[in-house]
Amino acid sequence: MSQDLTPVHPSGIPEKIVRKVVARRRRLHAFESIDARRTALVVIDLDTETVGSNQECRRVVPVVNALAAAVRSAGGVVAWVLSRMPAMPKHFEAILGAELAAKYLADGHGHGGGTTVWHELDTRPADVTAVKSGASAFFPGKCDLKPQLDAVGIDTLLVAGALTNICCESSARDAAELEYKVIMVSDALSGQAHGLHEASLATFYRIFGDVRPASDVVTLLAQGTRT
Repeated sequence: MSQDLTPVHPSGIPEKIVRKVVARRRRLHAFESIDARRTALVVIDLDTETVGSNQECRRVVPVVNALAAAVRSAGGVVAWVLSRMPAMPKHFEAILGAELAAKYLADGHGHGGGTTVWHELDTRPADVTAVKSGASAFFPGKCDLKPQLDAVGIDTLLVAGALTNICCESSARDAAELEYKVIMVSDALSGQAHGLHEASLATFYRIFGDVRPASDVVTLLAQGTRT
């Protein structure tokens, strides 16, 4: 605890931000309980190419596997979100440059590395698999995830995967706009360097939803199973 008794955020959100949020809503977390049976773990872009080329992404694999087991055990749903890019998006090359745009197109085209889940992730036949054609898994018309989750009554999302500050944040923000309860799982996310992971989590915590480490989420799931 700090001298002014501001709670310390378990995911390391800066104290200045925590102080403002707690003063506004009188509690540390937006969502103090969840219904585990209406909760989905949404794992974004932990695919063969992304994880295989990024050691930081490989670090989150065991955390995601443990979370997936906890969600299934509590009666929730695990969803794996992959990317598919049938054609080069308009303005993609202008924004990313020719070389990177071509790489992303190849990763998401045909049987590219962005279209398969990393082999060390514990997938199960009953899990949901969704395909997105843009950054967000919840942008209308660019992913088939929402109808699959709505069909089984999901109202709470636990967001994990890569990259925190791009596809994960884009998905989490759009899901919040769609009025899901959204929790970004801080240690089950992999972000880019220069503090971008931390900045995304801080912004999301302030305005859009909640941020918790996996250990907190497992506790919430256990409590939500008993309600």
